[in-house]
Amino acid sequence: MPEESLNSLHSDHTPQAVADRLSRRPASTLSDWVLGAIDGSITTFAIVAGVVGAGLSAGIVVVLGLANLLADGISMAAGRYIGAQADLERRENASRLERRHIELIPAGEREEVRQVLLAKGFSGDDLNRAVEVITGDEERWVDFMLTEELGFSPDPDRPLRAAVATLVGFVSFGSLPISPYVLDISGIPVAAPAAWSVGLTVVSFVVIGVLRARVVQLSPVRIAARTLSVGGAAAAVAFAIGYLLRGVA
Repeated sequence: MPEESLNSLHSDHTPQAVADRLSRRPASTLSDWVLGAIDGSITTFAIVAGVVGAGLSAGIVVVLGLANLLADGISMAAGRYIGAQADLERRENASRLERRHIELIPAGEREEVRQVLLAKGFSGDDLNRAVEVITGDEERWVDFMLTEELGFSPDPDRPLRAAVATLVGFVSFGSLPISPYVLDISGIPVAAPAAWSVGLTVVSFVVIGVLRARVVQLSPVRIAARTLSVGGAAAAVAFAIGYLLRGVA
């Protein structure tokens, strides 16, 4: 490994650097926003591609595109809200049950902690001390059981925040593919609106890919290329279907 890279690794793993990095973990709202942005840009551009392939007017592009923004965006946000709310309710029910178990059968719950830590490689005095520390505080004890025994995330999603982030991502990026057509029918002439739509969508795919790379901690170039290829494939299919069915509309 080059010396410069090794020095960079060392500087990234000092106690303060590690603490700072852990405190800056990507928020779940960023994941929701990216998901909404991907869905919005791909589905709206697919609509544009399908209408262009069918040879229909700019007005139809706008009508179908706006309908997609409102209907699909709200539907996706509502689904995200319901899902996050259900997960939160499951977590709260599990938390109440664990507290009840700790109250009624503390020895049994303590043994569960012991068994989990045994499976992680703890033994002897280290095992006894870890069990003592975890079970010495009820909040820590319950959180441990929720994450380690029941598999809940240590950072539960907030339903309303998740829904809003999804909707904002969907609408903000989903509006880009139809924006040249909106301007064109509003009296602001746009030369080759289809080409502008393609260009704006490509840019949006790259931006989404870079932001998504922050969430998954991978190369921005790789993620941007993958997002672009998936969106391009969806648009190509929609264009082909529209072209094949152009005589129907």
